[in-house]
Amino acid sequence: MNTRERIQQQLAVNQTVIAAVAADLSDVIELAATRLAACLLNDSKILCCGNGGSATQAQHFSSEMLNRYERERPGLPAVALTTDTATLTSIANDYHYQEVFARQIRALGQAGDMLLIYSTSGNSASILAAVRAAHDRQMNVVALTGRDGGISATLLGGADVEVRVASDSTARIQEAHLVITHCLCDLIDQQLFGSDVIE
Repeated sequence: MNTRERIQQQLAVNQTVIAAVAADLSDVIELAATRLAACLLNDSKILCCGNGGSATQAQHFSSEMLNRYERERPGLPAVALTTDTATLTSIANDYHYQEVFARQIRALGQAGDMLLIYSTSGNSASILAAVRAAHDRQMNVVALTGRDGGISATLLGGADVEVRVASDSTARIQEAHLVITHCLCDLIDQQLFGSDVIE
């Protein structure tokens, strides 16, 4: 297989996964967006986290909320728990890496806030601890996962929402998570600020 064929193969597999997301996950994406929008309408905030590439997804969502997505609007309260290196490293050093998000959630989270997690496996110890901490703080969870949902899927309650990309490829799951993130941003804006043209 030459280079161009590899590129075409990567793009073709991506299109297959995204087509499956469109066919299978539209309703649950809508539900997740509705829950996140309701949180913001109630003057609460969204905390978000993930590891590695999923950390960048959490930061991407937060930036789209705090600044703007595709329209001029007020900033919306969303905090990526992945960005403060002093806090992350002190928690990892003084306690354990698995506590890096949970301790922040216990400090910053309030009843009515929401936690948005990104995890391709659903098994990261820091993500599992984050879900438990969110529930302890009476926060609901939106979980963007992949594969079979992992252990995190078993921790979710009836008021939580899982958006699971049924792929075994980390790269394909992360690509789908980005598209889903943009759908969430668009739907949150639409629900808070009214319809707008999609370009």
